[in-house]
Amino acid sequence: MSSSRLLFGCTIFLASFLLFLVEPMAAKQLLPVFGGSAAVWITCLVFFQTALLFAYLYAHWLTQRPVWNLHSTLLFLGAASALIWTTHARSWAGAGSHPFLGVLSALAISIGLPFLMLGATSPLLQVWLARIESGKIPYRLFALSNLASLLALAAYPTLIEPNLTLHAQRMLWGSGFAIFAALSATLAFRTRRATAPFAVIVAQTDETAPAAPLSRKLLWLLLPMAASMQLAAVTSHITQNIAPIPLLWILPLGVYLITLILTFEFPRILPRWLISRLLIVLLAALAYWLTKPEGSLPLKLSIGFFLTELFVACQFCHSEAYALRPERPSESTLFYLMFAAGGALGAFLIGIVAPIIFSFNYDLSASFLVTAAVALVAAWPEGWQYRLVWSCSVILTLVLCVMLRNAFYRDTPVHVRNFYGSLRVKETVGYPGAAIHVLTNGTIQHGTQIYTDTLRITPTTYYARDSGVGIAMANCCLQNGSMKPRNIGVIGLGAGTMAAYGQAGDHITFYEINPAVIPIAQNVFTYIRDAESRGARVDIVEGDARNSLAAEPPQHFDVLVVDAFTGDAIPLHLLSTEALALYKTHLVSGGVLAFHISNQHVDLEPEVLQLAKASGMQARVVSTPANEDRGEFIATWMLVSSNANFFNIPAVFNASQQASDTPHVRVWTDDYSSLLPLLDW
Repeated sequence: MSSSRLLFGCTIFLASFLLFLVEPMAAKQLLPVFGGSAAVWITCLVFFQTALLFAYLYAHWLTQRPVWNLHSTLLFLGAASALIWTTHARSWAGAGSHPFLGVLSALAISIGLPFLMLGATSPLLQVWLARIESGKIPYRLFALSNLASLLALAAYPTLIEPNLTLHAQRMLWGSGFAIFAALSATLAFRTRRATAPFAVIVAQTDETAPAAPLSRKLLWLLLPMAASMQLAAVTSHITQNIAPIPLLWILPLGVYLITLILTFEFPRILPRWLISRLLIVLLAALAYWLTKPEGSLPLKLSIGFFLTELFVACQFCHSEAYALRPERPSESTLFYLMFAAGGALGAFLIGIVAPIIFSFNYDLSASFLVTAAVALVAAWPEGWQYRLVWSCSVILTLVLCVMLRNAFYRDTPVHVRNFYGSLRVKETVGYPGAAIHVLTNGTIQHGTQIYTDTLRITPTTYYARDSGVGIAMANCCLQNGSMKPRNIGVIGLGAGTMAAYGQAGDHITFYEINPAVIPIAQNVFTYIRDAESRGARVDIVEGDARNSLAAEPPQHFDVLVVDAFTGDAIPLHLLSTEALALYKTHLVSGGVLAFHISNQHVDLEPEVLQLAKASGMQARVVSTPANEDRGEFIATWMLVSSNANFFNIPAVFNASQQASDTPHVRVWTDDYSSLLPLLDW
């Protein structure tokens, strides 16, 4: 390998490594600002794909007008911007009324220019290398860049996140960017002195190569768009129902990149007939599963199924696009530009458009439909057999969308979707013939009310009177054998079930980040109105709980309930040492923190125990079984307090048990958290 090729390859490798290393870092830093919502990463994907499009557009423009001074200046400015971000990372205040715009603007200000320069490197340097060597475009360097990206994604959750704080991660990344900027500036200068003008080279080659027709160029856009829609939809499904963490962001993105590597480096390793048949089978299997909105699978099985389908779909789309790549070198950057435009468009449709136009989550079914339709267009020239198969697939996925819509609307008087997820109130009839309202976020139930005279004012689901929070409410404020008026704080409103505990003289303050939840709790469910009719005072504070509590004077809560979920996902910024210190300032002396840790996939018990120990507090666990007649679910709560006498109360001691510790679990801070050791596979 020549020294030029080695230098070009190293620069492309470093740029791609840094590009995909900064993605989970930047998104993780934004999570607390926007309430730990799973939608933060999907919005970040929109930004990354769009920024990559502008990077390719810049590379396409620069190859036609080789002004190396401009590129060197932008590299210098990018290095300065990276230095500012790594040493003085900003904390953007609040999500505001438009969190989508908040995420996009925060990313643009912090890493926008460095990301642009990194993203332009691979297509730009491939053209520069062809200019120096007077040869064809080295498409294999695209596979090298994707290999570097994959290594960065693999390293982040396994090596970097568990061992380095966010500040240390930013410093490491900033140093890498400085090296990249120096290498790129050197190559820009060397390319300026190349004797063979690139325009002459491509003109000579273009004379013997046919131009790509418009229909082919359109598929350069549509095929990557379908793959990007699949990526965003699968990632959203996984993170919303488990947790918005880098590990679960990276698994789908890693699969996506693997298909790019296989496509550009080993285009014949997977036969087209095999991939197309597998795609049809997987689309049919997962389409059937999607017709059961309340269905759930074990973690390994669910992730395995969806990642397999994502791999096959992206491999099909990318390999079809690669087969249609241009023969003219002058069209190579246009190919990358259209490829990036398709990726940005697909992420935009799922991340931005879908939550606005759909009140339910149709992301997966819509991505299936688009994939089948694009496959039909791509396979149309192959003959009637391919046309018949993919026409049937389009019809079946369209039927799936209609069936899914009917299933969602059935017995659903209220439904709404926004940045924080898809909310649905389902109306059913249960024992003993009473009407039941059920609030769900995604596939997770967040509140139930049974409309009988007795059960209507009875706390249900995870909040039963014998649950951990019920034990805390019954024993927090005893004076001479009687209950004094209680001051209660609740992080997470849901259906307002905690208001069922409100009695005359009590004050309950709910903190809720999702504005769509508040009218549902106030108007569809009656827990809050019933509590106020009994003489309790109920207030609702809109916004992220940590931001709201930080702006308030000490509230002197007897019990502070931490019960915030998006779907089944956990906002990690509510479980850090800084968060616990804030909670303590709002508790009365000897007050109780009640953490709701019921979860299908994450065991939070060791982490909450570590937080309690770090704060000089005690912690005990209360686990209760389900009771279908009373609408009670299996629930696990952790009670944390500095008041040893509270845990010695017989009702508390007998209902709880000592929390179990797990080796190698490190206490979380705002600058460090890793959910990997706590995942229950």
